[in-house]
Amino acid sequence: MSIGNSPEDDRPSIAEDRSSIEDDRLSIGRALQDARSVAGLTVDEVSTSTRVRVPIVQAIEQDDFSRCGGDVYARGHIGTLARAVGLDPAPLVAQYDAEHGGRPSPTPAAPLFEAERIRPEPRRPNWTAAMVAAIVAVIGFAAFTLFSDNDTAKITKNVAEGASPAKTSPRPPANQQPAQPLPKQPEPAKPDASESAIAAVPQDKVTVKVSAVSDKSWISAKSASGKLLFDGLLNEGDSKTFQDDERLDLILGNAGAIELFVNGKKVEDKFELGQVERLAYTKGDPEVG
Repeated sequence: MSIGNSPEDDRPSIAEDRSSIEDDRLSIGRALQDARSVAGLTVDEVSTSTRVRVPIVQAIEQDDFSRCGGDVYARGHIGTLARAVGLDPAPLVAQYDAEHGGRPSPTPAAPLFEAERIRPEPRRPNWTAAMVAAIVAVIGFAAFTLFSDNDTAKITKNVAEGASPAKTSPRPPANQQPAQPLPKQPEPAKPDASESAIAAVPQDKVTVKVSAVSDKSWISAKSASGKLLFDGLLNEGDSKTFQDDERLDLILGNAGAIELFVNGKKVEDKFELGQVERLAYTKGDPEVG
C-alpha cells in the first residue's frame, strides 16, 4: 500500500480561496467608475453634486489616492462618491482599509473629513447702487434747501410788509377852499430805440442784435475765431445779442423775418422772406461782409 497525499491535501487552503476572491473583486476606482457610467453621470456632474474637485474624482477612479491628502480624506471621498453613484460606501471603505493598512483608532475630535467645498467668489461692492443712493441724497438735500429758502423768504416778506394802517387825508376847514391841482408837466420825449442801442453798445467790440419780428427763422452765429455762439431756431418775438472783439459771422435762414441792429445801428437792408443770407460784421458802421 503506497502512502500518498490524501484528497484533503489537494483542496485549496482558505487563504488561497480568499486571495482568489480578492483577485476577482473590482478595484475601488473601477467600481466607482462603472457605477457612475451605469447611472449616466459625468465626472463634472459628480463633482458638482459632491463638491469634490474634478481632478480628485478622476484620480480616485484611477485608484490614485495620493491627491486626497491622507487616508482619512480618502475614506471620506470614497464614501461621498459611492453615495453619489448609488453604491453602498461601507464595502468600498472596508476594501480601502484592507488595502492600505486598516482604519486608525477613532479620535474624539471634530469630524476628520469634510468634503472639499467650492468657495464662492467674494462679492464685489455694488458701485451702481452706491452712486444711485448718492444722487438721491444730493437731490433730496437740494430740494430741502430750496423749500427752506422759499419759506424763509415768504416769512421775511410778510414780516417786512406787516399790516399797514389805513391812511386818512386831513380834511380842510369848512371856510377854506380846496387847493387847485397843479398843471401836469409835459413828459420828456423818449429816446429812439436805435439811439439808446447806440449808447449801450461798447465801442471796442462788434455787437449784433438779431430779432425775429414777423416770423420764425433759423440763425447761426460764429465769432472771429470760428467759435459757434448760437445755432438754432429763433421764434417770432425772440431776440439774440452777440458780441466779439473783431468780427461776427451770421447765417439767416429766413432773412426777411429778421431785424438787425449792428453796433447799435439798425441795418436797413431789405431781405425777403425765405431768403438765406450770409453776413459778416466788424467794429464801426454795419457793413455786409
